[in-house]
Amino acid sequence: LCSNNNPYASFGATLARDEEQNLWSTPHDVTHTEADDDRVLYNMIVVRNQLDKDSEEWQKLNYDIYTLRQTRKEVRSRWKHILEDLGFQKEADSLLSVTKLSIISDSQNMRKARDILLKLSEETNIFPTSWELSERYLFVVDRLIALDAADEFFKMASAVYPKRPGGDRLDEGPRPLQS
Repeated sequence: LCSNNNPYASFGATLARDEEQNLWSTPHDVTHTEADDDRVLYNMIVVRNQLDKDSEEWQKLNYDIYTLRQTRKEVRSRWKHILEDLGFQKEADSLLSVTKLSIISDSQNMRKARDILLKLSEETNIFPTSWELSERYLFVVDRLIALDAADEFFKMASAVYPKRPGGDRLDEGPRPLQS
């Protein structure tokens, strides 16, 4: 067989490329977008892959990449937890799914979505202190506005992840809801 006629010839290369472009949290995650924070992670991966695996720089970059991915997973988990508590158990994953094809449902909601996202960042610990606001969550807030659930989401986030003086810790987990 000539490799030019073999439809599977590039299969391994495609998998390797997909792994390199694992820009969100898990391998082959199709929900990532090409946002600034994704490019930062991608650039870290490219630089790491050019280094010798036994080097100290490779180990540091590998740790930083792992830490960033874990932080993203935790932030997504926090959002999912609140969505489920609001009654979106079946819809939580689809509400959090953002792809390159995602659009803002109503351009008039854009300002409100930005304001709510900024308020979430400033007044809750749903994001870590060092987190730069991700475009991904702007789409999620837009969806919540369309569902008339954005204000309830903010109230729940404030109750479950209140802003604490002196920073936050991702490993603390959510506070139990009070009835």
